[in-house]
This record gives sequence, structure tokens and C-alpha cells, in this order.
Amino acid sequence: MEHAKFVHLHLHTNYSLLDGGIRPEELFALAKEYKMPAVAMTDHGNIFGAIEFYKKAIASGIKPIIGCEIYVAPGKMTERIPPRSGGEGAHHLVLLVKNIKGYHNLCKLLTKAYLEGFYYKPRVDKELLMEHNEGLIALGACLQGEVSNLAM
Repeated sequence: MEHAKFVHLHLHTNYSLLDGGIRPEELFALAKEYKMPAVAMTDHGNIFGAIEFYKKAIASGIKPIIGCEIYVAPGKMTERIPPRSGGEGAHHLVLLVKNIKGYHNLCKLLTKAYLEGFYYKPRVDKELLMEHNEGLIALGACLQGEVSNLAM
């Protein structure tokens, strides 16, 4: 069977609070309809839906790609400086899991983001990213990504 030449690598599900609405079963029905062999889940700041997403993808014959759109603090994640000029105070970065080591590293990053870096949102810093980057693929995210933000 011929596959589509496009695969979603940045997609928010209903677990991306206030930012995504698609449920996994609807997503995989559409992915099959459009002949997509794989689809990524990159919810904002969490992987709460990862197990449901993974199981339903496999049951649908779609390759699941687990990921997350994380928040990267401009400095240290432990700093509590109010965001300047109405900004978020954190850049967005999409991380995709490449293997089991990457999954474990993403879990470590998110755990530390919630327990140690939370300030308005669960944040990490570049130092923590350098410690736990093995098995992860980084994408520029959206207009709130650091590269996009600097280009504007």
C-alpha cells in the first residue's frame, strides 16, 4: 500500500489542556483515511495521554511517535522572574522520542519541569536539556520557539 508523504510531527491531542481537542480514536481514523503510516503526539507540557495514544495507535496499525512541546526557561529553570512585556517567560521546544532511552529522558525532563522548574508552566532549562538529551529529537516548535522568536 502506498503511504502518504506527510506525517504529523507536532500535534496536540485533547490532553493538551486548552490547546488541542482531537481524541486519539478520531486521529487514527483520519490518519488511516489519509494513509499516514505514523503520527506524533506533542501535547503542551505533558505526556498524560501517551499510554492511551500508544495503545490506540498500535491497534489502528499506525506507528505512534511520542513527544511533547516543552517550555524552556530563558535562564535557569529555578529563577522566578516575571515574564517581561506580556511574554510567556519560556520558549517552546518540541521533543520527539527516538527510543526507550529518549522516553526515559523525556519523563525525567517533565518530572523536573513540574517539581523544580514550575513557574506559571512546567519549565526546563538548557543545562537540564544537555543532561537528558539522549534518544530525543528536537524540533523548533512554533512562533514561541527560541529560533522563531529571535527571527521576528
